[in-house]
Amino acid sequence: MEERLITYSVSIINLTTHIKKNKAGIHLSDQLVRSGTSVALNYAESIDAESRRDYLHKTKISLKELRETYTCLKIIQKADLIYNPDAITKILSETDELVSIFVSKVKKLKQNPEQGNSQNL
Repeated sequence: MEERLITYSVSIINLTTHIKKNKAGIHLSDQLVRSGTSVALNYAESIDAESRRDYLHKTKISLKELRETYTCLKIIQKADLIYNPDAITKILSETDELVSIFVSKVKKLKQNPEQGNSQNL
């Protein structure tokens, strides 16, 4: 998962080169980099969580950032702020998949608060 999230972050960074450089494009591009890269960073922190509760908290933050990233991507797409609309389609799909994975992780953690650890979720 860590490698997938690093690849995802790099894809987000690369996507910003296709975003128009007007006021809205620059603003949303900056926001996209923050939320899109924080997923991998928070996941990396969760691996060394101090407790199961800390792991759940960091996982929920990653989910929150993924949802923010998805919304930002949709705004960019709908506002026609991207030069290459096809470039956003693949990353929207990956974001949607990652949201599903993290929703599942959070549900599993909430259902079994004492079982397992961050390595097997």
